[in-house]
Amino acid sequence: MAKQGSGGNVLAAILNIFVPGLGQLVQGRLFKAVLFFIVAATCYALSATIILFFMWIVGALVHLWSIIDAARYSN
Repeated sequence: MAKQGSGGNVLAAILNIFVPGLGQLVQGRLFKAVLFFIVAATCYALSATIILFFMWIVGALVHLWSIIDAARYSN
């Protein structure tokens, strides 16, 4: 795959802005893609409850981590 800062990594990072883990899926890293998606989606869903409202912060951090991970990937 391409090196850090390449067009592939930029595209993966942009895809992760919309769906956490989608960029990793495009890069061929299925386990990380599923992991980022499930953790971020679960945190966002839990934040919909009144008791766990602040889980959106954890979800946002995982979402940001997935974007950075896709942008800095090198095999």
